[in-house]
Amino acid sequence: MAQVTATQSVEINASPEAVLAALTDYTTVRPAILPANYRDYAVRSGGTGNGTEVHWILQATEKRQRDVQATVVVADSTVTETDANSSMVTSYTVAPSGAGSRVTTTTSWQGAGGVGGFFEKTFAPKGLNRIQAALLGNLKSRLEN
Repeated sequence: MAQVTATQSVEINASPEAVLAALTDYTTVRPAILPANYRDYAVRSGGTGNGTEVHWILQATEKRQRDVQATVVVADSTVTETDANSSMVTSYTVAPSGAGSRVTTTTSWQGAGGVGGFFEKTFAPKGLNRIQAALLGNLKSRLEN
């Protein structure tokens, strides 16, 4: 099995504190910035910050979906979502950048082995990068408008 990773970043004209507050608001902000690839989104417990538990179906492609039950850990300027249903972990790191912030999201998981794993490692990051870019673009629009 090979580790599969997708990473995307965006510059946002908002303070790191404002960006982190938005990213950790799973009740109001998160459902508003999720692209159409996310469906059946629900907060299961908490709703803001550390210890929040959320559920969604990530529709990666027309035929491929992932049922995600994520637990949130917030440490310093990083928000980490760990999926209980798989090896998938997504982190959002917020850093000062110029007059605003730079947000980098990285998702990784243990991919399949063999030929299927080769194709997963080759193509899955590209699709996930598009999904991450849409989410971060929505976050940027929300915080800058």
